[in-house]
Amino acid sequence: MKQIRKFFQRKRIKKEMKEWGIFLLILIILYSTGLHTQVAAFTQRIVLSTGIITAGELPDDKKIDADYNMQLKSLDDGEVLDFTAYKGKVVFVNFWASWCAPCIAEMPNIQGLYEKIDSEDIKFVMISLDKTQYAARNFLKKKEFTFPSYYPVSYLPDVYKSEVIPTTFVISKDGKIVSRKEGMANYDKTSFRNFLLRLAGDS
Repeated sequence: MKQIRKFFQRKRIKKEMKEWGIFLLILIILYSTGLHTQVAAFTQRIVLSTGIITAGELPDDKKIDADYNMQLKSLDDGEVLDFTAYKGKVVFVNFWASWCAPCIAEMPNIQGLYEKIDSEDIKFVMISLDKTQYAARNFLKKKEFTFPSYYPVSYLPDVYKSEVIPTTFVISKDGKIVSRKEGMANYDKTSFRNFLLRLAGDS
């Protein structure tokens, strides 16, 4: 009886080791191919689709002055944007990176928001924090995102510094940061679109 029990214990241990080996092999493959980011992004996109993670307007006592003192290079055509050109506009600013799973998860809904907004007074500024412009440009091309994307070519003002990416800001026409969201969110919602349109005076 004791020998039978030992036999089955050894069999169970071998089975568990085999299962763990397969699991570890899958993890190694995902990390070595870079697919772990895509898998994590897909999972987080499902969470976003529930609509429970959103962004909105800050209370008045939390609104601070925006800083327009930065220059950004377009990842589309290489033109340099002096951010001061967007003074007097509503600006949706998002900091992202191609290796960031939450960034990848929220990008489709940012693209959806961008496509639905039809106002000259609302500007989108997606700022890549990738190590190279090539990595960011290649990612955008692969994903076929068309929102305006940039790479910083100057110092980023402290007001936009965050320990988290993605981080998203909305700047009002009078130069106040009226929304700040650290982490991913679903922006392609009627309430958020109406928020931007109200700021622009289009609703």
